[in-house]
Amino acid sequence: MTPAEVFRRVLASPAVASKRWVYRQYDHMVRTNTIVLPGMGTAVVRVKGTDRALAMSVDCNSRFVFLDPRAGARLAVAEAARNVACAGALPIGGTNCLNFGNPERPDIMWQFAEAVAGLGEACRALDVPITGGNVSLYNETDGQAVLPTPVVGVVGLLDRADHVVRRTFQQAGDAVVLVGESWAELGGSEYLKVMHGLVRGRPPRLDLDRERALQRFLVDAASKRLLRSAHDCAEGGVAVALAESCFDSGLGVSVELEPAKELEDDRFSDVATLFGESASRVVVSTSSPDELLALAAACGVPACRLGVVGGSTITMAIRGRVVIDESLAAAETTWGSAIETLVQPPRAAV
Repeated sequence: MTPAEVFRRVLASPAVASKRWVYRQYDHMVRTNTIVLPGMGTAVVRVKGTDRALAMSVDCNSRFVFLDPRAGARLAVAEAARNVACAGALPIGGTNCLNFGNPERPDIMWQFAEAVAGLGEACRALDVPITGGNVSLYNETDGQAVLPTPVVGVVGLLDRADHVVRRTFQQAGDAVVLVGESWAELGGSEYLKVMHGLVRGRPPRLDLDRERALQRFLVDAASKRLLRSAHDCAEGGVAVALAESCFDSGLGVSVELEPAKELEDDRFSDVATLFGESASRVVVSTSSPDELLALAAACGVPACRLGVVGGSTITMAIRGRVVIDESLAAAETTWGSAIETLVQPPRAAV
């Protein structure tokens, strides 16, 4: 299967596809405090009577936790805090909901203990105190436990609400920059689940010092008005992050990627580069790429220019070889309609 075909399949996965069908069914503008609307990035609400705003994100990849509970829990904290930082907010606190099976089973209790330890390690490293939470146990059906799912919620503070950053590209001609490094890490990925029905491998590595530096860089760059957009590379990898940065903006993108590092099998070079889910990566756009790259270097954060915003296609090349060249309109339709099609399939003709 070609990278373009995989791209379309991953975009239609419920974990990746637009959740518009869900959130449009409730009033997300209660009390008119919402600054960043659902689907446009990390949720942000204003603090009335001040210039400040609060950014909020809830995250957990249960496949990562199943494969390595301690590492998976660390990744959940890092992703939630990273999403808050993508909005330009400094993470200041968190909560959790720890969902596991029957703790009377030694393997489940081990998952729980390791996950709690991982949460603690990440929260201490990223200065995100847990202010409260809850635990839900015995989540099983016919003796089969749910995947261990320590959901983490993080709140961040924006001193200036007008400095908020959204996920979508804003202006044709802006430079697209990848902050962070891509490794050949497909363990527990959406690619493996969607294309092969597998939950296997090792979760992505996570260096908490580098993660902390990345988040501080994002907050600093947002405060200096160097970011037009910012979007975390999580489910689906850099290919999905680039596409989602296009959706709802009317702007396409053209980029050239370097192959993922530490690739052990050349047969998986394209999918590892496009759909690997390495941690501590963010796709950003900027009108001041030189200044942004200089700030990244000063913060000790790896960053490289990928391409440019604009056009009507999503075009991705790997060392000069085009691997995805999709119509923006077609890709956005796939992503935007997948969940509604799944839960409300078209009626058969009478």
